[in-house]
Amino acid sequence: MRYFIELSYNGKDYHGWQNQPNAISVQQFVEEALSTLLKRKVSVVGAGRTDAGVHALQLFAHFDEDTTIETKTFVYKLNAILPKTIVVNEVFKVKPEAHARFDALSRSYLYRIALKKNVFSYDYAHYVKPKLDLEAMKTATKILFEYTNFECFSKTKTNVKTFNCNIMKANWEINANELQFTITADRFLRNMVRAIVGTLLNVGTGKLKPEDLHDIIKSKNRGKAGTSVPGFALYLTKVTYPETIKH
Repeated sequence: MRYFIELSYNGKDYHGWQNQPNAISVQQFVEEALSTLLKRKVSVVGAGRTDAGVHALQLFAHFDEDTTIETKTFVYKLNAILPKTIVVNEVFKVKPEAHARFDALSRSYLYRIALKKNVFSYDYAHYVKPKLDLEAMKTATKILFEYTNFECFSKTKTNVKTFNCNIMKANWEINANELQFTITADRFLRNMVRAIVGTLLNVGTGKLKPEDLHDIIKSKNRGKAGTSVPGFALYLTKVTYPETIKH
């Protein structure tokens, strides 16, 4: 039987979601907790990877188990084992062929930019000192919808078959003393959101004009786009699936 786990985590202490040698990952702790409870080695498959320091309000992973799980008790026991920076919100049964990564319809991210120095948010929002031209940034953001190939915003050494992504939503909003960027797409390339935000900040500070985005995207060259913003202010906020995956 296949089960989905819905979890949240504070990424500050981790080198991302995915297991890797000589580095602490969220996946490692989730697999260890499941293995302890089920008394066997358990592997999980996540909806995608997040970079070092990046947080997740919602991420799904799947694992297989031969016995029926009483999910409410199981969630309680998992959370008792997991560190305080990782929480399992729900465990539910899905169809045997359901896949946490390949069945995801969309993923949404939030990037927080602090417009004022804040001693309580410096670890969770990227403080930008220069005054930003928000209207120019919004104009540049609209250009993203005209394209699907975003190789210019991808890490150069990445093993993907295509750089195509369908961006469904992308916008900027002021929330108190923060400027927040939200974006939804069917998939994201490694480092893509952070590179997009860094490029749009260059528009906001006047280093680039909004229309420069056309040439940057068409170039397919990571060197033409802006510097990636720090990972600690990035949040994976939502992953959606078709209702048909549920058992």
